[in-house]
Amino acid sequence: MAFPVLGFFVFLLLLVGGTIASNNDDSAFDKNYEITWGNDHVLSLNQGREIQLSLDSRSGSGFGSYLKYSSGFFHMRMKIPGNNSTAGVITTFYLTSKTSRHDELDFEFLGNAEGEAITLQTNVFVNGVGGREQRIHLWFDPTSHFHDYKLLWNPRQIVFFIDDTPIRVFNNYTNLGVPYPTQPMRIEATLWNGDWASPQKINWAYAPFRADYQGFDISGCSTQSSNVEECYKSNYWWNNRNYWELNPTQKQAYENVRKKYMNYDYCNDKPRFPFGLPKECNIQKNYKL
Repeated sequence: MAFPVLGFFVFLLLLVGGTIASNNDDSAFDKNYEITWGNDHVLSLNQGREIQLSLDSRSGSGFGSYLKYSSGFFHMRMKIPGNNSTAGVITTFYLTSKTSRHDELDFEFLGNAEGEAITLQTNVFVNGVGGREQRIHLWFDPTSHFHDYKLLWNPRQIVFFIDDTPIRVFNNYTNLGVPYPTQPMRIEATLWNGDWASPQKINWAYAPFRADYQGFDISGCSTQSSNVEECYKSNYWWNNRNYWELNPTQKQAYENVRKKYMNYDYCNDKPRFPFGLPKECNIQKNYKL
């Protein structure tokens, strides 16, 4: 299920208006990232090869990349809080443009009450409009071991992966009137109090909640000027034809996830959209796996 060339392109390219960061799993945190909030709730481990975010009643915490990117194959190894109850605790890894009409690609663990299944939500924002939630129940325990959460973003498609398994595809259908993320985006990760959006409040008796992150290398085109077109060129391996669509093995794995583990898809929520589903929903139904 892995992309066949993923492990073979370890390099640094310099292009007009863009750079590729090297794909080196041993990168220390401060090579590409900085703490963005909750400094006293962030712990550096293993000589900066692992970062632990914590959340208590006083504060959460987060970090982000120094640079913004306009295409790439991004990843973060994560182990989410394993407390008995994490209802209201939100653990994230995402890309965001942080503009007034922002683009954003989200991995969000929503937290769970004791005994309930853990839910992972993904979302896609374009020009400030989100509402494209999909949720899955995982086939493994994300609190006990690290897993690699990945985002492929190129001019053809966006693919969300867990390890090497695709769990979501968002194709570029701008030619059919569907908006597609194009703004340069920063990589961010956070652990925060989201119980305002949860039916259950955080039980602070289980605090502090801790999430661990590894894998601070970045394979992405960082736009150094306003010319984002540089980041769409085939010089960047994730823009090559092999990454324009899922391969047959990936398609089978993707369909398996949708059938067995997906418990919410905005494209199936007709009551939510009384004037019709978003345009991409009808197009995606005709997407041949």
